[in-house]
Amino acid sequence: MRLPHNPDLDLPVYATAGAAGLDLLAAVPAGDPLILEPGARALVPTGFAMALPQGFEAQIRPRSGLALKHGVTVLNAPGTIDSDYRGEIGVILLNTGKAPFSITRGDRIAQMVIASFTVAQPVEAADLPETPRGSGGFGSTG
Repeated sequence: MRLPHNPDLDLPVYATAGAAGLDLLAAVPAGDPLILEPGARALVPTGFAMALPQGFEAQIRPRSGLALKHGVTVLNAPGTIDSDYRGEIGVILLNTGKAPFSITRGDRIAQMVIASFTVAQPVEAADLPETPRGSGGFGSTG
């Protein structure tokens, strides 16, 4: 659903036939770019809302080009949009680079991957079955 402050921007689209993510565009005011200073974060509007079917989520992920060239990434990557959320899709961007980064209306700022998920029901256990790995984590396998 296109929101009132987005009468002109494209809705999310796949850039290529093989793309897994839909490009999300910045719906900041025209002529008033958002300047993201080094170390700063901001919630960037996209100008649309959506309804996902039950059992699906949308994952908001960084764009590799922004990360590599400018150090700009999605702070809570991947961000999760639940199927019962009906508000505007926003992207929390973080500038890890050394220079201010300008976000203008219509810039591609992130990508959105739609994925199915399974709802698990946690069950309390007195003990867990053994595995070769055991409780080793954080680099314990090499």
